[in-house]
Amino acid sequence: MPVTKMPNRFLDRIKKPNDIKEIDKTNLKNLAAELRDILISNVSNNGGHLASNLGVVELTISLLRAFDFETDKIIWDVGHQSYTYKILTGRMGSFNAIRKKNGLSGFPKRDESNYDHFNTGHSSTSVSAALGYARAFKIKGIDSYSIAVIGDGAMTGGMAFEALNDAGASGEKIIVVLNDNEMSITKNVGGFAEYFSRMRSSRLYSDANYSVKKGIEKVPLIGKLVSKGIHKAKSAVKYLFSENMLFEEMGFHYLGPVDGHDVNKLLKILNGAKKINGPVLIHAVTLKGKGYRKAEEKPDIYHGVGKFDVIKGFEEKENDTFSSLLGSYLTGMASNDNDITVICPAVTLGCGLVGFSQKFPNRFFDVGIAEQHAVTMAAGMSCGGMKPIVAGYSTFMQRAYDQMLHDVCLMNLHVVFTFDRAGIVDKDGATHQGVYDLSYLSNMPNLRIYAPSDFRGLQKYLNTALYYENGPVVIRYPKGKINIPDYKIEVEPGKSRLLKSGKDCTIFSYGKMLEESLKAAKILDEKGIECSIVDLGCIKPIDMDGVIRFSRGKKVTACIEDVVISGSCSMQISAHLSQELGETKFYSFTLGENFNSEGDASEILHDAGLSGEQVAESLLSVLK
Repeated sequence: MPVTKMPNRFLDRIKKPNDIKEIDKTNLKNLAAELRDILISNVSNNGGHLASNLGVVELTISLLRAFDFETDKIIWDVGHQSYTYKILTGRMGSFNAIRKKNGLSGFPKRDESNYDHFNTGHSSTSVSAALGYARAFKIKGIDSYSIAVIGDGAMTGGMAFEALNDAGASGEKIIVVLNDNEMSITKNVGGFAEYFSRMRSSRLYSDANYSVKKGIEKVPLIGKLVSKGIHKAKSAVKYLFSENMLFEEMGFHYLGPVDGHDVNKLLKILNGAKKINGPVLIHAVTLKGKGYRKAEEKPDIYHGVGKFDVIKGFEEKENDTFSSLLGSYLTGMASNDNDITVICPAVTLGCGLVGFSQKFPNRFFDVGIAEQHAVTMAAGMSCGGMKPIVAGYSTFMQRAYDQMLHDVCLMNLHVVFTFDRAGIVDKDGATHQGVYDLSYLSNMPNLRIYAPSDFRGLQKYLNTALYYENGPVVIRYPKGKINIPDYKIEVEPGKSRLLKSGKDCTIFSYGKMLEESLKAAKILDEKGIECSIVDLGCIKPIDMDGVIRFSRGKKVTACIEDVVISGSCSMQISAHLSQELGETKFYSFTLGENFNSEGDASEILHDAGLSGEQVAESLLSVLK
């Protein structure tokens, strides 16, 4: 019986962005289905951002059909929804290595492709960058479009509004595509989310406005003049029936809402936007997780996932982590203290705070992607007599540097910050590394920083921060947990702990890097070199009395940290030892300025020379 040869996939016909224009419109649904299969297959194997990417398949197809990204520029806000774009811009062959070392980044990256026009990873930056492109085009006389694709979740970030305010008044040829799926990582919150909810049901004015305007402009001689006059009139009917007035009043031509999964409607509205001379905002309504039922039903769970079985779905591990136990500890403490409040900038699930938010809804505040607001609001709550905790990811809390310094530390206010995902973070690349926090926190006045190495330490430091400190405190901890033996040595806040004693050398460390320190010590012990391991615990201020005590008489001392060297404990310890003990052989193991940030955490550590084996080898060569 003859074998029927299956036709090639439509994806196989696309080698560069403009190839998509050669595929017949009737086959775009099939292309979308192929893309979703590729997304689900690869993310289930590698982990990554699934729900957000499934939601923008048709939108991405339409953007590539409507624009020419050989000359036009597109900025994906955050960028975790750019997987389809990567596939359709010549990276299909390497997509199976996304988020792996030497593979594709999980976010747009300029040095990865000529079609990635701006590095993104944090939220609310796209409109600013796109406006920058648009103004550069105008100055250089380049006739190209600048497009920002931003989610409604990213609109809760203040920077987005700063950019919209400027862009709307600029008159520049910028197109902002608002991808409205009612989600950031979890459900969107606040007045802006409610505003969008009303806009989704207000098609009457938007659709009619665009159609009527196009019709009037066709009237001979006076059409464009009348159309312009109508636009300026601001009639009562417009105010009565429209919910899109915010963007119109800011200076944008508002088009939408449009079904973000209907390619024909998207193409019509995108091509219409290209004819408008000035800033345009297109409101596309999408479904996060579209095409994979489990992701549609639980888009928050499928926002960022590890490996999973496609049939069974992604199952979150129930193992205790620093994040989950933070939520448990705070819930227990808040049950006995009505002054405890928690403020979280859109990472409730990741920070383990779902249970707290459900038990104490009146004392839990998810403020959206608004770290700066979260910190200053916490400062106000502290002034009002509350005990506020601001819970966020280390990499995102960088955005609130000024607020931490001016609004909390300089006033010596009692605000507790919990920095999740501190140190090396695997898979998510450069923008998500929590390795810079100590660099800027170490210089802030009145601030104390704790870095627990086990769960008992987290609980102890949290209790100390809330009830024995009067000023600002940061508790920084890694994602997941730390695999070290239970030494049953009491945690004394402000004091370092000797976990292992040895006469030849001492390694100071804290947090996640204690794992690598202990590995190094084991290897050195096997070579006949006895190594002490000291858990610093409090890293601002450092227990320098302990440092001197555990360093005295040793041939070599070292400090291992997964942070950049500026502001690190290594810098402070080195200076103090030199001053107190004279010439000492001190070795710093930290991250270089341009360390490899892609791949698994173990790979990142190895490339930086921070694995236990590498540390042992380095110290062995010195001690020999």
